[in-house]
Amino acid sequence: MVIKARYTPMRGGSRAAAVHLRYLQRDGVTRDGAPGQLYSATSDRADGSAFLDRAEGDPRQFRLIVAPEDGPQLSDLRSFTRDLMRQVEQDLATKLDWLAVDHFNTGHPHTHIVIRGVDELGENLVIAGAYLAHGIRERASELATIELGPETMLEQQQKLQLEIDQEKLTRIDRALLREAGETTDGVVDTRATGNERHADFDRHLRIGRLQVLQRLGLAQEIDTGRWLLKPQMEQTLSHLGEQGDIIKTMHRAMASQKVERGAEQIVIHGKDEAIAAPIIGRLLGRGLSADELGDRVHLVIDGIDGRTHYIELPTGVAGVDSAPIGAILEVGAAGREPRAADQNIARLAKEHSGIYRPADHFADARADPGIADPDAYIEAHIRRLEALRRAGLVERVDADHWRIPTGFEQHAALHDAGRSPAVSLRVLSTLDLERQIASDGAAWLDRQLIGRDRLPVTMAGFGAEIEVALDQRRRHHIAHGDARRDGKGRVFYRRDLLARLEGRELARVGAEIATTRDQPFRLATRGETIRGTYRETVQLASGRYALIENAQEFTLVPWRPVIERSLGREVVGLVTDGGISWQLGRDCGLGL
Repeated sequence: MVIKARYTPMRGGSRAAAVHLRYLQRDGVTRDGAPGQLYSATSDRADGSAFLDRAEGDPRQFRLIVAPEDGPQLSDLRSFTRDLMRQVEQDLATKLDWLAVDHFNTGHPHTHIVIRGVDELGENLVIAGAYLAHGIRERASELATIELGPETMLEQQQKLQLEIDQEKLTRIDRALLREAGETTDGVVDTRATGNERHADFDRHLRIGRLQVLQRLGLAQEIDTGRWLLKPQMEQTLSHLGEQGDIIKTMHRAMASQKVERGAEQIVIHGKDEAIAAPIIGRLLGRGLSADELGDRVHLVIDGIDGRTHYIELPTGVAGVDSAPIGAILEVGAAGREPRAADQNIARLAKEHSGIYRPADHFADARADPGIADPDAYIEAHIRRLEALRRAGLVERVDADHWRIPTGFEQHAALHDAGRSPAVSLRVLSTLDLERQIASDGAAWLDRQLIGRDRLPVTMAGFGAEIEVALDQRRRHHIAHGDARRDGKGRVFYRRDLLARLEGRELARVGAEIATTRDQPFRLATRGETIRGTYRETVQLASGRYALIENAQEFTLVPWRPVIERSLGREVVGLVTDGGISWQLGRDCGLGL
């Protein structure tokens, strides 16, 4: 019986608990490849949202993984889990609020259980570490024995025999570590003696395992039958076991997308490893971190460098749980660039001996035709200063004077970085290569064809697939009159290719959406001020767009993260060459 357990502190406002539940219910975890189904003590279709609402404000959450060694032989894993949780409630002398989901996507069926961190009276639930580590395993083993009967000696020996060659921490290893700890010199003695402590099978089992450990550099036979275990043995075997699980996860993700890669093309990035260069490639798979208990998400990315990468990211990274499989991603170190508002404040303060005056800034804003609402614009800067004042970065002298220190932009950027993940994820395209080739929009492939900063790709793995796709996209443009090939084989594209492709796609999609709405679609033009209600986002080959609606019509304009909290509310923006500059009013409650 394998039990993994962890308690996780719940931070106020954290979305990690919701992300964890969502991944437990992901596609492909049931016997028939369907999404996982949450259940509880009383319901076969439990409501995860209601559970999270009840758990709002809980100090912690307990997470378990229950994996019976004979799981396939159990008649009903769900009934087994309910019996186990009833026994846990009896041991803890309280009713528990819990959800579970059964997974069959690996060779060993297992159950994930999430328990709220309060008891039936609403008080903090405290579970002793020893009970989490050993007590629940003993209860689960007892229940399995009741259903399947006690293991015979032969069954126990067969299971132990299978552990000899495994590159992970096994029961044999734990027994060896205990034995070494009981001796004064830390030596494990496997010699046969008249008062033999171990039966023949046990002795041969230990010798076989020690020989494997010696090949791994984790044990040494210092004399005939006398073995010394390396100090790092337990940690190394645990790491090897985790690495093995990760490789299996990567192979499942690759197999699901019909991708084949050699062992030399697999890269596993450590949890605390700094990302020296961005990882760019196709998303093959996504799931919880290796132990499936924490608040991190793993991505399997087929890179343009010809290698397949495994990397774990915090759930707080934007887009980590929303990018579709097959999308083109870029994962890199989070930027430390100052905000535009901070740069404005620093510039004006520098002109006035380190003092920022909202009144002076308001006068400048009124004279700028690109700022639709100067009052809201200045108020957003003041809200930013108030937040930084609470962090001790600026000083408010009075209502119209703020003292701004030297290096303010960098200090503010570092302050923001400390409150956000150290990595960032950018979705370069939600379309896979095949759909990009035939797209009528400005796809990621087009930017690679005509962009000055084309990404370097390796002619292996996904990199080789990109080169083939680029050639097919090039032929597509020639066939549609958007490019021509001269007598020397050189290809020349329309000067305004990206803008033309984007316009075509917007016109087509806008017309399609108009058939489902009461208003007509109108294409926004450069220099135009857009005012209306932000209704929804629309994902196109050319990028992500916001649908803005007013009483007469609707339009599609480039989406930016800053407007997401204004969904369903009025927004104002100026269409520019680079997209759109949003001016969010005081009612939106957003800064710049």
